[in-house]
Amino acid sequence: MTTTPYLPPEITEETELHDLRSSRAAQRALDFYLKEDMSASVPDDALFVINPGISQEEALVHASDLLRCAAATAYESASSHQGNHRDLAFSVVYLIDMAKAMVERSSQAHEAHANG
Repeated sequence: MTTTPYLPPEITEETELHDLRSSRAAQRALDFYLKEDMSASVPDDALFVINPGISQEEALVHASDLLRCAAATAYESASSHQGNHRDLAFSVVYLIDMAKAMVERSSQAHEAHANG
């Protein structure tokens, strides 16, 4: 049996340069090494933008709420599966619960530091 080797599509040098010029990573690298004041990142393709004025405490509370919702979703998913799929979904619940506990601990430490 003879197989034909896989040949990747040919990419021209002009295409590579164009891709690099439009790359955000390349722009950040150039900004870092060549500019004194780095250009602000443009969240043009971001699904959401975090309010720059949000406090650390508000951010931690919101993160805790998001983790609680993610855990509830993963738990419901685990409940509707069996076997390995169920085990994997419950492992996600466990990981989310650990992350939520760390966020809540950080929030408590922040409150204690602010009040003490």
